Amino acid sequence: MMPFLYFPDDKTAYLPAAITLIIFMAMAAVTMYLFYKKSKKDEQAFNAKYEKNLHEAKESVESK
Repeated sequence: MMPFLYFPDDKTAYLPAAITLIIFMAMAAVTMYLFYKKSKKDEQAFNAKYEKNLHEAKESVESK
């Protein structure tokens, strides 16, 4: 009967897979960091516009 899983006796066969995994995990971490940084910048821009619009709306209500 054929074994279901193949585990090579020469463990150097795992090196390319481990290196590839490390590279992709590092790229994923950098991408998540960039998304987080962009999200914070977008949040600050939105809050600034929201506060400006809220202030203008309050002024227009008070002037009536």
